[in-house]
This record gives sequence, C-alpha cells and structure tokens, in this order.
Amino acid sequence: MPDQKRPAGRRAEEPMEGACEIARLPEELLSAVLARTTPRDACRAAAVSPAFRAAAGSDAVWAAFLPPGGLPPLADGEPQSPALPSSKKELFLRLSAGPALLHDRLVSVWLDRETGAKCYMLSARKLSIVWVDTHWAWIPLEDSRFSEGAELEDVCWFEIHGKIHSKMLSQDTTYAAYMVFKMADYYYGLNFPAQEASVSSGATNLTREVCLQAGEADEKTHYDEGDDDESDEEEEEDVDEYYRSLTNRRVVHEENVTLPQRRADGWMELELGEFLSEGGDDGEVSISLMETKSGKWKSGLIVQGIEIRCKKSG
Repeated sequence: MPDQKRPAGRRAEEPMEGACEIARLPEELLSAVLARTTPRDACRAAAVSPAFRAAAGSDAVWAAFLPPGGLPPLADGEPQSPALPSSKKELFLRLSAGPALLHDRLVSVWLDRETGAKCYMLSARKLSIVWVDTHWAWIPLEDSRFSEGAELEDVCWFEIHGKIHSKMLSQDTTYAAYMVFKMADYYYGLNFPAQEASVSSGATNLTREVCLQAGEADEKTHYDEGDDDESDEEEEEDVDEYYRSLTNRRVVHEENVTLPQRRADGWMELELGEFLSEGGDDGEVSISLMETKSGKWKSGLIVQGIEIRCKKSG
C-alpha cells in the first residue's frame, strides 16, 4: 500500500504559526497578563516560549508580586536588603527564600513564595509573657534568626500574648498563627490540662483547646523517682509525689484538641488559630496561649516566638 503521508498544508503549519503569533505579541502585553497571575504561574510561563521567558522575568511582572508599599525597614546587613538585588525577581526570590530580621531584630519577615503575601515571626522578646522576669529565663538560641528564646523555669500561671498591627499584613489573605517552641531536657506539667489558644482580629475572636506536649507521658521531669534522700523535708517529698502523680502518666486528649507538629527546622509548632486579613483595617491582631485555671506547675518550655503565615488549604 502506498505510504499514507500527511500532506503539507495549513494544518501542519498551525502550531508553528501559533508559536509565531505568541512571539509577536508585545512584551508589555505579556507582562501585563502575567502580573495578574501568581509567582508560581509566572515561573511556569517562562517555559512556554522565549517570548514568555523574557516577559516572565521582567520587573513589571515581579513588582506586582512584591507587597504594595514595600516591607518594614530591615536590619542592617540582611542579605534580603532591597538595595542589593539587581532585579525585582531577584528581590522576590531573596525575600521568599527565608526570614529577614526587621530593624529591631525582634521580628522577622518573609514572603510566601506561592502568593507573595507577607509572613512574620514575633520573637519571644516581642511577646508579653506573664511572670517572665521571675519564672522564666532568657537563653541563647543557636538554631534561630533570633539571638534569644524564653525558657519556662517554673510557673503555675501560664500566659503568653502577642500582637501585630493589621496594616503590616497582606490584604484579603487568610493567616494562621503558630507557637514555635521546643522542650528543654527536663520538663513537666505541659501535657495536662490542655491550654486555651485565642486569636482576635477586628470583631472576630476565636478560641480553641490546644496542647503543647502532644498528649504523651511526661517522662522527662525534674524529679528522680529513685531518689530517697532522708534529709529532704517532708513537705518537699509531698510536693515531689504530687508532681509525679500528675506528670508521669499518658494523657489522651479529645479529638478537638489541637496538637503540635514537628517542623523541618527541628522546632515544634502548634497552631493557635486563623484569621482573615481584610483591607482597610487599622487595628491589631491579638494572639494568646494560656492555662491559668488548674494551678498546676509547669516547666521546660522553650519559646522561640509566634509565627504568622498564610494558611494553606488542605
């Protein structure tokens, strides 16, 4: 049988003609279209054709992904400083690669790589911690952008507050707030009862039950059950026995209690709540974590800060 070859004609030329048509579109028009998408879409579009690649890397596109009005002043020497990058795309990629310290070095900021929304972490020094001067200790941190963290030594009234001005956040963005922490070598009292987390934005105030210790038995305690020092006061022995009875047991929390997750950086995070940042709000977002009703003593929590970032669906 004769070869069934497809005759050359317009149908065979259409793909090439289509590609040529795209290439003939003004770069300004392509840039205007891509600027209405997302950073992820712009990066994908760069693989379509050389024309799209040029438009997708233009300052006109990436300027649209940077926050309106820019960022708060960064600390001196930060690699994300706007004075250093050679293009808007490079600035965006630097700001979305990791947190940069603000000028007071107590707050860090970065951009969400998918949406360009501003995200923050409030350091422990930026938080309001009840009894911080007498029942907490400031310790150096080697695995954080912040130089110090707060370690809970011993307290029965546990209360931490943080706040951020609404204008610092991106508009029309759903955020979630997370306590970022880890446990010291010795800890107790954080597995039961559950703590109360609260997030307040505008007229909305949402609370939930959370637990810092994931419900496992508290096996690392200040008190050694094998120690029978006869010189101890009877009252101190009673206190030791009280703590053992409360902390060395496994606690199973109800399903509605939010538990912490381990992060890629080795710290733990506990979601405290979420909120919608709307445009035109001149107020503050307030975040709290507390347990003040039981009178149970707690120790061993190391707080890095509260992180406020875009809430991911699913």
